[in-house]
Amino acid sequence: MPRLGADMEAGTLLEWHVKPGDRVRRGDLVALVDTDKAAIEIECFEDGVVQEILVPPGTKVPVGTPLARLGTAAAAAAPQQPAAATALVPPPPSSQPTPERVAPAPAAGRVHASPLARRAAAELGVDLAQIHGHGPDGAILLADVEGAASPAAAPREAAAARAEVSIVSRPATDADRAAAMRSAIAAAMTRSNREIPHYYLGTSIDFSRAQRWLDAENAQRPVTERLLPAVLLLKAVALALREVPELNGFFRDGAFLPGEGIHVGVAISLRQGGLVAPALHDADRQSLGDLMRALADLVRRARSGGLRGSEVTDASITVTNLGDQGVESVFGVIYPPQVALVGFGRVSERAWAENGLVDARPVVGASLAADHRTSDGHRGARFLSAVDRLLQNPEEL
Repeated sequence: MPRLGADMEAGTLLEWHVKPGDRVRRGDLVALVDTDKAAIEIECFEDGVVQEILVPPGTKVPVGTPLARLGTAAAAAAPQQPAAATALVPPPPSSQPTPERVAPAPAAGRVHASPLARRAAAELGVDLAQIHGHGPDGAILLADVEGAASPAAAPREAAAARAEVSIVSRPATDADRAAAMRSAIAAAMTRSNREIPHYYLGTSIDFSRAQRWLDAENAQRPVTERLLPAVLLLKAVALALREVPELNGFFRDGAFLPGEGIHVGVAISLRQGGLVAPALHDADRQSLGDLMRALADLVRRARSGGLRGSEVTDASITVTNLGDQGVESVFGVIYPPQVALVGFGRVSERAWAENGLVDARPVVGASLAADHRTSDGHRGARFLSAVDRLLQNPEEL
């Protein structure tokens, strides 16, 4: 069970997308896990063949518990030699708590379908053999079963199926789930305030050049491909981190570890309350158009429960933008083990003095919360100055 957040201690395995004998590659989506914040798709850590499923669906296990066992193709053909197999994650210590079973696992069958899909199919009277799956390698998922159910039976039976699934994967009510998420967020922020020596910087950025360029650029784009101001801000942050890399990474075991890439976490509010901050990978290398599409996709999946484990764990800095809520400035709390958080407020028209003249210009408030163990105010100021400079030349973003 991977740690999908600094405050995560355990997770409930909801669904397997693979079965013994399946060949998997590093990065393949292999299972769905429920945390206090969201249901997250987890990825395989290495290439191999699934030899054994160690944790059945509906089981809550601590972080670090092996979920399945992988081996080479030769080992899969000779399962009596377990020494050739490797666990998806390192084995837990012997003192680790016994996994908590939340519900029984459905029986396996010949059709490649997830356990939740099998359960729903049995309740809906759907023949799995007649369904085309949309999961990995054509696996049949719960959504495929519900889509194949008859219109008359689907609303009532699918609701019953989801109700049973919710017993496995969710607290009893939406209020309980919201409370669990708030508790998880509070735990992480309490740790942050206690352990991280924050320092804060803020500035106002003239957004007029960026706004004029954005208006002209969007006039040439189809409506569905137009850019939001938030994308320019994200790209400016990503490029500024190249100049001040001390803000891009993690503080672990008493030392700063630079991020393997510039993976910008985006704070996204959830409809049921709370928030997540999944990563836009390699944001500095993406074009503005690609970044806009990636951001829209990330927001959609964050709110529908389709995030990947790497998106939840890889963010090397977080950006929070409350401009759409009318806030002019925001000073956030760093999400450990990250070492910085950038905040943006709304773009608003303000009086701006330059070269002895005063006029009204669109201005955005920018802030930085950073960890004094890895950087100082001078470096933080250089970062915000770099963001400002980049936004004055939007055509270069």
